[in-house]
Parts: sequence; C-alpha cells; structure tokens
Amino acid sequence: MKLLYPWHLYLMGAMYVLAGLMHFIKPRVYMRIMPRYLPYHKTLVYLSGLCEIILGLGVCFSPTKNLSVYGLVTMLILFLLVHFYMLSSKKAAAGIPTWLLILRIPLQLLLIYWAYQYLTL
Repeated sequence: MKLLYPWHLYLMGAMYVLAGLMHFIKPRVYMRIMPRYLPYHKTLVYLSGLCEIILGLGVCFSPTKNLSVYGLVTMLILFLLVHFYMLSSKKAAAGIPTWLLILRIPLQLLLIYWAYQYLTL
C-alpha cells in the first residue's frame, strides 16, 4: 500500500488524535490549566479534545487535509492564549516550572509551522 502523503503527516495526525484522546482519559490535567476567565472548563476540555481528534484524522485524507490543517493552525494559535495565561501567575502555572512554560511557546510556533507546511502537498 502506497501512502498518499509523507509519513510525517500521518505522524502529526496521530499525535493530535492521541493528544485529543488524553482530554477524555485525563480531563483534570487540562482543566487545571484552563484560564479562569473561560466558562465551562470541562465542556471546553472535551470540545478541544474532540477537535484535536477530528482534525488529526482529517489531515490524513485528501478531501479534508487542507481544512484540517487550517483548523489545527487556528487551534494552536488559540492554545497560545493558555500558554501565556499559565505564565501569568504561580497558580495559573499549575506547578509547571517557568522555564518549561517559556519553552512551550517556541514549541507551539514550531507546531504551527509544521502543520502549515502540509498545505503545499
């Protein structure tokens, strides 16, 4: 069986499916880092997990690849707000060291770039 896209696109898709599943397996982890100004934390955790699963699967299929890439890029940009929120106070950091929180920001930008690269396929 020949793959339609490079293996690393499928790896990226699997990564988001796994990350999305974790929202359902360990929702408390994600609820701890939700900004206080957002309502319905549990619902938002489940919705974001569902989006990650759908978009992760969507990048693997030609008819939905580009729309899913745009969805992932949008989602990753929105998640940057959570990363910045976690830097706002010790309580918001949820016990994660500041250096790691700072490191997550360029990592997030790399994930955005990684996803965006697949629009040219």
